[in-house]
Amino acid sequence: MGLLRSCALVLALVVGAPLLVIALSWGSVDADIWLHLAQTQLFRLLGNTLVLVLGVASSVLLLGVPLAWFTATCEFPGRKYFDVALMLPLAVPAYVMAFVMVGLLDYAGPVQSLLREYVGTAYSFSFRGTGAVVMVMSLVLYPYVYMLSRNAFLAQGREPLEAARVLGLSPLQGFLQVALPMARPAIVAGVALALMETLADFGAVAVFNYDTFTTAIYKAWYGFFNLQTAAQLASMLLVIVLAGLYLERRARGSARYYQNSRRRAAQARLQLNGPKAWLVSGWCGLVFLVAFLIPVGQLVYWIARGAWRDWDTRYLDLVGHTLSLAAIAALITVLAAFLLALFNRTYKGVLSNGIVRLATVGYALPGSVLAVGIMLSFNWLDHWAAQLQTLLGLPVQPLFVGGVLALLLAYTTRFLAAAFGPVETSLDRIKPSIPEAAAILGARPPEIVRRIYLPMLAPGLLTAALLVFVDVMKEMPATLLMRPFGWDTLAVRIYEMTSEGLWQQAALPGLSIVLVGLLPVIILVRRSAH
Repeated sequence: MGLLRSCALVLALVVGAPLLVIALSWGSVDADIWLHLAQTQLFRLLGNTLVLVLGVASSVLLLGVPLAWFTATCEFPGRKYFDVALMLPLAVPAYVMAFVMVGLLDYAGPVQSLLREYVGTAYSFSFRGTGAVVMVMSLVLYPYVYMLSRNAFLAQGREPLEAARVLGLSPLQGFLQVALPMARPAIVAGVALALMETLADFGAVAVFNYDTFTTAIYKAWYGFFNLQTAAQLASMLLVIVLAGLYLERRARGSARYYQNSRRRAAQARLQLNGPKAWLVSGWCGLVFLVAFLIPVGQLVYWIARGAWRDWDTRYLDLVGHTLSLAAIAALITVLAAFLLALFNRTYKGVLSNGIVRLATVGYALPGSVLAVGIMLSFNWLDHWAAQLQTLLGLPVQPLFVGGVLALLLAYTTRFLAAAFGPVETSLDRIKPSIPEAAAILGARPPEIVRRIYLPMLAPGLLTAALLVFVDVMKEMPATLLMRPFGWDTLAVRIYEMTSEGLWQQAALPGLSIVLVGLLPVIILVRRSAH
């Protein structure tokens, strides 16, 4: 068990070291670059980030909560279909949605071309502003709020609403005064997830040339060739993210609600009839159409029109790099999550809780922040390794920077929390008496793990591996910043094509990522059905 404690401490240090390095980056400041940033970009970065966060938060609330309420408590045409379909946009990465919508709605796109042909040039518009970015981000992120809110509404049952009706409240008043406050912790958690993804996004804002901290980090690294300034910008983004996490936990911690432990799926729903029923169906259908069917349909159309010709040896290399990185990262991350969950089960206390919380904070950190922190850490390690190589008379060469190891470390740190959740849930279902009985019968810890834990945890481990696999496939900023030479992935290919405005050439890798991304969404749908 000492080995288990050591592994947990190492995982916490692996996550904490980049954050510490980023925090210490202010020891040396390039005054000229910061003066340039202050005069040209800094306040715009802060303003853009604030507007984007507020816009996405408002939009995902307005989309996710009503949709969750309708599908969880009402009966209308197509409800069973929309119950599942409204979660599918979660499979579409924001950067894929961004270049599809720009290709459709920008000045040269088919929508505006038709408008100019039939109604004249007076109706042309630019699909590049803040509203366009907020719209794209909201369409792919509202399922977080929808999923968690829907589960909360289903868990409430009908009793609170029936009590509200007895007290003379209308259905709308019951929703606003009873159901909504009871579901607030779940709603806040969903909004927090959406905002963490918003702050971490790089691909979508790059498509719109909408400067945020993630794009500024990339420009400082590859534009100014100044990793120290990139780290300082990353530290500012890190403060924003940690402040958001703190406020989210405070909001959830101050709210208390009680509900039935089991759902009552067979309970009577509020029957909608006539125009109301078709209005709700139409609204659900419109959201699903815009958020999933149109983007996927446009990708298929572009591929059919000629993008399929990109299916060559270079594309197969991209697929091979993407799948191999995702598979290796999933294996390492699931192993780390298993050790961390086992440590959390074995050792109870404030220290163990702190170690687990630190080790799993990476999912809230943008990939660009982790990339900068890990790269600075590896630069420091390479500096000491070079001195050691010189003392030993060996040729000096970097051992850490520029290799696959740094990228895999970023993936593991970023997605450890995503793997930890399913593994911990599965581990909680194993009664402590089972491994204790095996130990009494003489089984050693490795044998207990091999013959008891691994077989019983297999479904949770597979779920965790799949979630990490798909997240790594979609991950763009860390891959873009840290990939070794010649290790381009599908996400990098999309960035290269969209940065040149070649939307059609980005369709094949975009559709590939979307189709694979449907797998964890199907898992979430199946879980939410139980």
